[in-house]
Amino acid sequence: MSGHGAPEQERVDASGLSVVVVAGTWHEVITNGMIAGAARTLDASGAAWRLVRVAGSFELPVVAKAALDAGADAVVALGVIIRGGTPHFEFVSSAATDGLTRVALDTGKPVGFGVLTLDNEQQGLDRAGLPGSKEDKGAEAADAALRTALILRELRARA
Repeated sequence: MSGHGAPEQERVDASGLSVVVVAGTWHEVITNGMIAGAARTLDASGAAWRLVRVAGSFELPVVAKAALDAGADAVVALGVIIRGGTPHFEFVSSAATDGLTRVALDTGKPVGFGVLTLDNEQQGLDRAGLPGSKEDKGAEAADAALRTALILRELRARA
């Protein structure tokens, strides 16, 4: 399982940060589990946040960019892409990953990457932060976005 070796970290104080969670609508049970994990992490940090739903993972980058351009300090991008019998999986996975990377670099703001690229639904259920899940990728993506936003804030304050 990919969570092996994950660092144990204390909760962060992200008071004053504004975060937008952008989540696809495909594979609702998995996605909703990840949203709940992100919400728990964001609430515990003290960050202000809101949820925006998009059609699917392909739409995550453009909406993430709009949220950051509108003033959000960070975005948490959540989506689920399950491999099928056509190359569609590779195209959407690559577009979402490359697009979100570009958004982070172009805006200079963090994008917590919570896009699951899976071979089957069970892998997503194992990572969704649901009761019985082995991992909570929504919480991990939110935590990464918060920590990165705080590091960037500190670096810019010292410049």
